[in-house]
Amino acid sequence: MTDRRPVIYVDADACPVKAEAETVATRHRIEMVLVSNGGIRPSANPLVRSVFVAEGPDEADKWIAANAGPRDVVITSDIPLAARCVAAGARVVKPNGEALTTANIGMVLATRDLMQDLRSADPFRQGGGKPFSRADRSRFLDALDRAIRQAGS
Repeated sequence: MTDRRPVIYVDADACPVKAEAETVATRHRIEMVLVSNGGIRPSANPLVRSVFVAEGPDEADKWIAANAGPRDVVITSDIPLAARCVAAGARVVKPNGEALTTANIGMVLATRDLMQDLRSADPFRQGGGKPFSRADRSRFLDALDRAIRQAGS
């Protein structure tokens, strides 16, 4: 067991819960790293660091996957990134509060792939996810707190 404190890595480009994550990181006094292609305003909070990666597909994902490991928490909606982070031992929380673990990541990844195949087979298929709600934010805060406590133990 290492004495290293957990780090929160945020896939920040389209993350709707950056402010909530910063609040939790501050409360737990742990570092938070916002990883993006740019366009994210750096925080004045000394616990929050911004990492700007090169433009290009999945550059932020590659950086997070290369740096996150056991005792870390990753916030992302990107399922392939989540799978890589779970495999590396990190805890993963989606912005809606869903925890992605070794127990469920295979099914979540398979469902994502199936839905991608269905959308590509039917170009007229419309719709997307449900709108992000206040209840999602509340679930996220609870899930992030829980993940940090687990990562620190």
